[in-house]
Amino acid sequence: MIRCLARAIAPLLLALLAPQAQAAAPLGFDDARHLLNRTSWAASPDEILAFAKLTREQAVDRLFAWTARPAATPVPEALARYEPLPRVQNLNEEERRAFQQDQFRKAVALKDWWMTELLVTPTPLTEKMTLFWHNHFVSSLQKVRLAHLMVRQNQLLRRHALGNFGELLHAASKDPAMVVYLDNVSNRKGQPNENFAREVMELFTLGEGNYTERDVKEAARAFTGWSIERETGEFVFRRMLHDDGPKTVLGRTGNFDGDAVLDILLAQPQTAELVVAKLWREFVSPTPDPAEVRRIARVFRESRYEIKAALRALLTSDAFYAPANRASLVKSPVDLVVGTLRQFRFETGEVTPLMIAVRQLGQDIFTPPNVKGWPGGDAWINATTLLARKQLLERLFRAEEMAGPMRAAMAQSGDFGAPKALAKGGDEMRARLVKAMTDIRFDSRAWLGQFRPGEPIAKVVLAAEPANPLPAGAQGVELVRALVLDPVYQLK
Repeated sequence: MIRCLARAIAPLLLALLAPQAQAAAPLGFDDARHLLNRTSWAASPDEILAFAKLTREQAVDRLFAWTARPAATPVPEALARYEPLPRVQNLNEEERRAFQQDQFRKAVALKDWWMTELLVTPTPLTEKMTLFWHNHFVSSLQKVRLAHLMVRQNQLLRRHALGNFGELLHAASKDPAMVVYLDNVSNRKGQPNENFAREVMELFTLGEGNYTERDVKEAARAFTGWSIERETGEFVFRRMLHDDGPKTVLGRTGNFDGDAVLDILLAQPQTAELVVAKLWREFVSPTPDPAEVRRIARVFRESRYEIKAALRALLTSDAFYAPANRASLVKSPVDLVVGTLRQFRFETGEVTPLMIAVRQLGQDIFTPPNVKGWPGGDAWINATTLLARKQLLERLFRAEEMAGPMRAAMAQSGDFGAPKALAKGGDEMRARLVKAMTDIRFDSRAWLGQFRPGEPIAKVVLAAEPANPLPAGAQGVELVRALVLDPVYQLK
């Protein structure tokens, strides 16, 4: 009888203890590679082997130890100081043209600055999360117009990237770029502008269906008086323009100001669930598991919105390591371009061509398409972008053999098909682009030299088995080209 009972209970005990045992065991090569390539852009064989010896918790601890640092790339001098926009109606034609060219040069410098940081950062998870929050608390240079304000917002997102979401929400809501982008500069008592109030509920916290139109109107009144000082570009609260009357938001009534409304939103469980679901789509799979989202959201709320607590629960979960979730995410243009250049240790000069490549693939950094940001996922791939992705990879990995003819063609044409938009920058910009394109180099011999005999190159490069058979006997740079042109290389 006792033996029969033991046989019946044993499978249940094994089922309960298996996840705990799995979490306490070393990651091994495949899990380490999966973790590193979801939380950075690439991992070397040595990095993978080092993480392979760690448990899930230890590996996440090591990742977190590499975060919370300022950008390694200095802000260009032209972007480091605030200059208010001139009143265009007061400019003559020549002054207007000079102003437009100056704006264009600053926009290029801004995007080049972040592209450089993405390529050289020693803390890739920090940049991943900065980009994640850039697509959550969306602002666009196209509307904000002042590159300096976009730099400041980027620095704010980086400071809070793995900090506290509540503090980030309050800081991002008062960020001057956000105040301009969502029209809070024109939100005043008696004439409330609802843009920010609506988006802070729909996109930043609660999600659709979890608030009413009345809540939006009342919250908009709470944010009246939030503005910026034109001469300094700093956030300012204009008390005379603030509606200090009673308001009712999500069933609570009081003389709320903007900060009080943000705290009311943070108190709703839907806020944690919305953020966790977005983190899931960023790191795990396109389709969040509702039960797991609720579980991790509880952890998130119980930690008082510590972002690392949510990420730790996510990155140590069985779902993160599940076979079904490997190679389930489409690489974004930044993932593809930055990941390729970092993975294969490309040498680059000026990064403008790389910024242009990312933009042409559909991800124009600092200029998301709308307030909802880039939709991501399968939206990154269509007939046009898939062909452009393949052409970009072919060009990068034939750089060694094409360098001479390419330089000759560019010298003769003078622009090598430079995008028309660069005409705004004049001949100097086109010349810089030509030179930068010839400076991109892949040293295949040096890159292949990091592998020990018999080490699986394909397992380092691809998130799953290749979709197409590799060429018989392929080795060296021929093998590398076959791997990066395989459809699985588009996935992570």
